[in-house]
Amino acid sequence: MDFIYFDNAATSWPKPDVMIKAMLDFNKNIGANPGRSGHRLSIEAARILFYVRESMASLINADEPDTIIFTRNATEGINIILHGLLKPGDHVITSSMEHNSVMRPLHALEAKGIELTVVPCSPEGFIDPEDVSIAIRKNTKLIITTHASNVTGTILPVSDLAKIARKNEIVYCVDAAQTAGNLPIDVIKDQIDIMVFTGHKSLYGPQGTGGLYIRQGLETMIEPLEQGGTGSRSESEEHPDFMPDRFESGTPNTIGIAGLGAGVGFVLDKGVEQIRNKEVAITGLFLDGLSSIKGVKVYGGMDPYKRTAVVSFTMENIMPSEVSYILDKEYNIFSRPGLQCAPSAHRTIGSFPEGTVRFSFGIFTTGDEIKTAIHAIENIAHDGLKKSFGRR
Repeated sequence: MDFIYFDNAATSWPKPDVMIKAMLDFNKNIGANPGRSGHRLSIEAARILFYVRESMASLINADEPDTIIFTRNATEGINIILHGLLKPGDHVITSSMEHNSVMRPLHALEAKGIELTVVPCSPEGFIDPEDVSIAIRKNTKLIITTHASNVTGTILPVSDLAKIARKNEIVYCVDAAQTAGNLPIDVIKDQIDIMVFTGHKSLYGPQGTGGLYIRQGLETMIEPLEQGGTGSRSESEEHPDFMPDRFESGTPNTIGIAGLGAGVGFVLDKGVEQIRNKEVAITGLFLDGLSSIKGVKVYGGMDPYKRTAVVSFTMENIMPSEVSYILDKEYNIFSRPGLQCAPSAHRTIGSFPEGTVRFSFGIFTTGDEIKTAIHAIENIAHDGLKKSFGRR
């Protein structure tokens, strides 16, 4: 490999061989439409969907496989919840560290009559649960927060927030796009009502896959975004009201879900705790290296146990886009510059409008890659400080 990939928060790479094999096997040996026919290949395709539901339910300790809904991505899942649950006059609470996948549909709904409170987080990206409690109103219908920031990696106290929501009979939705697969999640123990996940990040599945966990009984409160063929109750022209068919219309991305299942199996085989320990060690090594480089500012807390394997930083006198360009062209290191689709988070941490350079690691990241990156950043920072001294 002649490059170093540090953009796993956007999409994980490389993918496990088992994921690629599962997709090839489906296309070569099955390929049928699940639930739409009675022949053996259609039945086998349906079995794959059920198997992946079971695997995902096992990963997050969901009580039933049918509480897992497949979507194209986390964004679709979030839109299902927000547009299906909220009505004009309802109040929703979120945090200032959210991705645009949450912020944009919320602002669109705000224009249609919902009330929105954005609870400010600290400059490190942490939220005080008491601030969420204070924001609750009589008409508060939903609390929705990220599990961990895609900008700073800061982990939010979802268990504490869930307790607040449950005590006040409010639905709590967790955006786990950055954490499903790399942080332990127990939706029963943590009292999470709804969890949104994507397949192509820390679950090591393909792009175009994702889903929802919806606690049993809550589905009746949420109107589906679409109606159509489900392969069930074909005699009726009324859309099914039971899970998972209520939220799954049309032919599913079965080949992608087969890959997702292999990715989830990869995570289960490795163990989330083992993955987490590896990422904490890698992140800690990188943070330690950055702490001694003059002219580099790191955003978020410096404790690797309180963040995911995501680190954002800036350099004096060099724009983030320029830093990322130099890393790519001169050092073959791939990163993500700018606002990372989260302008509110950057306003919170003080890096708006230029944004940051974001490094994000995964299970395949090595210590040698981290050391190479630290050396590259030292060189770039040194050149930037020389430019600054020359201008003086």
